Amino acid sequence: MNVATWLLVQQVSLSSETIISLDCERHSTTAMAKRKRDGAPPTNDESSKQATKRAKAPVAVPSPSPASAAAQLVIQIVAGSYDRVLHGLTARISTTDDAPSVEFADTFLFDAHTSAIKCLAVSPPSAPAPGQSQSVMLATGGTDERINVYTISAHPPRRDAQQQQISSLAPRPVLENSKNRELGTLLHHSSTITKLSFPTRSKLMSASEDSTIAVTRTRDWSLLSAIKAPIPKVWGRPSGDTAPLGGVPSGVNDFAVHSSMKLMISVTKGERCMRLWNLVTGKKAGVLNFDKDLLHQMGEGKLSMGEGRSVVWGSADGEDEFAVAFDREVLVYGMGGTPRCRVVSNTKSKVHRIRYVQVGEDDASYLAVSTEDGRICLYSTRDEDLQQPKSREGAGKKEEQRVPTAMLVGVLGGRERGVTSRIKDFVILPGAAASGANTRPCIAVSGSSDGKLGIWRLTGGELASARGSGGGKQVGKLVGSYETQNRITCITAFEMIPRPEGADDESDREEEEATDEDEDKDE
Repeated sequence: MNVATWLLVQQVSLSSETIISLDCERHSTTAMAKRKRDGAPPTNDESSKQATKRAKAPVAVPSPSPASAAAQLVIQIVAGSYDRVLHGLTARISTTDDAPSVEFADTFLFDAHTSAIKCLAVSPPSAPAPGQSQSVMLATGGTDERINVYTISAHPPRRDAQQQQISSLAPRPVLENSKNRELGTLLHHSSTITKLSFPTRSKLMSASEDSTIAVTRTRDWSLLSAIKAPIPKVWGRPSGDTAPLGGVPSGVNDFAVHSSMKLMISVTKGERCMRLWNLVTGKKAGVLNFDKDLLHQMGEGKLSMGEGRSVVWGSADGEDEFAVAFDREVLVYGMGGTPRCRVVSNTKSKVHRIRYVQVGEDDASYLAVSTEDGRICLYSTRDEDLQQPKSREGAGKKEEQRVPTAMLVGVLGGRERGVTSRIKDFVILPGAAASGANTRPCIAVSGSSDGKLGIWRLTGGELASARGSGGGKQVGKLVGSYETQNRITCITAFEMIPRPEGADDESDREEEEATDEDEDKDE
């Protein structure tokens, strides 16, 4: 408990003791004096005491002007780390083209797990209701086999006098929110949690190294179904494998749910294939093996695992597609199950995270890939941007079956921008119309292994011009960076919703005071 809150609780307790003593003195008088007191008009002292009892000290909440609110964007960022720390902070970004800036403020910081945090997921916000605030659910998974669930306010925190006192005592700005609370812990798995996802607000899907994908209902947090992935057979185990004696590497590396909520793709350890699942029946729909020649093109030789590290759904040219990330390259498939193209890095750097993003007025889709050398590369998988492999004289059928490569449109970060540590995770929030015909640029949030969070500003015009000039150029602008002092493993972020008119701020304050009183009783 901070100093300002302790003083407020002590003041409330002293005022309550004074009121109780006044009540005792009043009841100890005679009935005659009681009638005289009731008939007489109240004195100035009594009226002042009643006013002190009933009146509540107003809290000054500055209301930003509509122009300033339209020119600012508030993002809630949550970062997990190897150090078990779950760090939440807000980034208030100005969307003006002249001099964009960002202001950071911590919202929560605590040890969420007993070991490293591996994955995070945020649900869609709750449905808006008149006079009520909205919230989102946050799920965290770690190597301690636990899934912690929290509820987070979808609105920016208030800037009142009490928050300013807390920020003045802390070395960095602090904006706490009483709506951020823990809901509980799920124990559905028996091994490390590898992936968490909210396909809808009513369902939470989780994957683990125990080769299961669990589907949980968020209304009562009951386990609805558990999809069991088969354990691979022991064959061709590479040197340096860390599986125990007599065991095999197993577990689900990643899964991706189609937008129709009827199809899911998963990749597992020790298998050179990916599996398709029918979410309507909860059964396997098919297996798509990685061809040996195809793995050779991807740089997966005999001594490599040849397994898919991650998978993600996307679209290009108005058609759905999905991408599978390997150790150093990415392979893009069409809906027919045939490879369309592959993503090749010039430096052959290790791939950490892949995501599809839509940038620009025409919602152009790009495949974003974060690498070991501190870059976020944006590739175009359109048919017109694919680069066909050069044919050589005397080439056989294997050379004719080579997969074309995707076009590198732009690069965020890297040594040219002073980013040298590997980017473990990133989130790109799509832009939206700010006012009139103007479009707001996209905001990219990157998390590096050295503990730095980067805020990047990216516009569709930059990518369009880079794509027209051949691609491969630096795009975007670094707006600000934040040092978390923890080794980041995963991040998530979402755009906060402005607090609606009519939302009961007074109830939030009373709820916060009640929470502080409960903490005092526990102490």
